[in-house]
Amino acid sequence: MSSNAVTGGKLTFQVRVLLMLVPIGLLLPGLTGCSIFPQAEAGPEQSGQSRPEAKIPSVDVAIARAVTSGSGMEHVGTTNPVREVSLRSQVEGRLLNLTVDVGDRVIQSQILARLDESLLLAAVTQAKAELASLESEIARAEAQVSNARTQFERARLELQQAQNDAERFTRLAQEGAVNQQQAESSQTAARVAQQAVLSAEQQIRTEEKAVAAAQGRVAAQNAAIAQAQERLSYAKLVSPINGIVLERTSEPGNLVSPGGEVLKLGDFSRIKVVVPVSELELSRVRKGQSVQVRLDAFARKSFTGTISRISPAADPTARQVPVEVTIENTTGRIGSGLLARVSFQPSREARVVIPGAALQIGQEQTEKHSSTATVFVVKEYPTKDKENAKQVRVEARTVTLSQPRQANQTASATATVEILSGLQSGERFVVRSNQPLNGGDRVQLSILSE
Repeated sequence: MSSNAVTGGKLTFQVRVLLMLVPIGLLLPGLTGCSIFPQAEAGPEQSGQSRPEAKIPSVDVAIARAVTSGSGMEHVGTTNPVREVSLRSQVEGRLLNLTVDVGDRVIQSQILARLDESLLLAAVTQAKAELASLESEIARAEAQVSNARTQFERARLELQQAQNDAERFTRLAQEGAVNQQQAESSQTAARVAQQAVLSAEQQIRTEEKAVAAAQGRVAAQNAAIAQAQERLSYAKLVSPINGIVLERTSEPGNLVSPGGEVLKLGDFSRIKVVVPVSELELSRVRKGQSVQVRLDAFARKSFTGTISRISPAADPTARQVPVEVTIENTTGRIGSGLLARVSFQPSREARVVIPGAALQIGQEQTEKHSSTATVFVVKEYPTKDKENAKQVRVEARTVTLSQPRQANQTASATATVEILSGLQSGERFVVRSNQPLNGGDRVQLSILSE
C-alpha cells in the first residue's frame, strides 16, 4: 500500500472515534471538568457571576472612652476632726460615773461625767458661814459710825454755844461789866469745844473706814463663795463642743487630779487634712483655694475642700510645707484616720480621648490653623447574605480637637488627643488601616480590634 493510503486509513479511524465520543459529551455535560477538550474561560456574562471584588482593607478598631483630665499630682494625707478637745478635770476628786463611751455623739453643755463633790460642797458651806460673820461686822461698824456722828453733832452744838459765850464775855470785859479773867476763860472753853468737834469728825471718818473694810471683807468672801461654787460646778464635766467621743482615758472609781484627762472629743462638723507640699509647688497654692479631695473609703466620690492654713515654716530636711485643707462633713460620714488624696488642680469634665494615630489631618486644615481633623467611625449595616448578616463600613467624621495639630505631625504609639466634639464615648473608630480609606468604604476588622 502507498503511504497516502495508510495515512488515509489512520484519519478514517480517528474520525470514527471522535464521532463516538461526541454523543457521550453531549449526554454527560457534568463531566466537562474531565473533558479532554480545552475549555475557554467563561466571561462574566456567560457564567452569570460578578467579577471578584478588590481586596477589602483590614483595620484596627478601638472604642472611644471618656477620661477625666487635669487632676494634677495628688498629695496624700490623713483625715482628722477639725478640732480635738481633751476634757480634763479642774479639781481633784474621785470619778463617780461616765455617761458616754467611744463613738457616742455629744452636744455642747451635755454632762458627760461626775466627780465626788462632798469636799467641794463643804467648802461652799464654810465660806457662806464666814460671810455671815463678816456681814455682822459691817453692822457693828455702821453702828459705830452712827454713834460718832451723834458725838460730832453734840460737839458742834457745844462749840457754837462756847463761841457765843466767848463773844459776850469779851464785850462785857471791854465795857468793864466783868473782869478780864472771865473773858479769857470763855475763849478757852470755845477753843476746847472746837477741838471736840474736830475729834468727833475724825472719829466719824475712822468708823466709816471700818465699815468700808468690813464691806471689802464681805465682798472678798462673796468672791470666795463664788469660787467655791464654781469649783463645785467642776464636779460635773460638760462637753464644750458638739462632737464625738474619741477616747476614754479614765474610768469610774479612779482618783482624778487637777488637769487629769477623762475624755477626748472631736468636732467632725468639718474634716481637716494636712498634706506636705514641696516648696516648688507652693506658688500654686493659696489660702482659700478650692481643692479636690478623694478618700479611699469613698472610691467613687470626690469632695471639695478649702485650703484653710499654710504653715509659715517648712520642714528643713524634706523642704516641704504643711498645708491644711478642710472639708465640710454635713452628713457626718467622714471619720478620722482615713487616707485622703488632695489635688490642688480641680478636675475638668470628662472628655473623649483617642490615640493620635487615628486622626486624618488634611493640608487645608493645617493651613487654616484649624483644630479639626477626620476620624473614620465604624458602622455596621445589615445584608441579605445569610453567611454575613452584617457589613462593616466606615464613615468619615469631622472632630474638634482641644489643640491644633500639624499635617506632618506624627503621633507616638502612646500619644493621645482630646476630642471636644464630633465623637461620642462608646463609638468605634479606626486606629490603623493597611490601605487608605474613604468615607463609605467597606472594611474588615482585624484580630486586634475591640
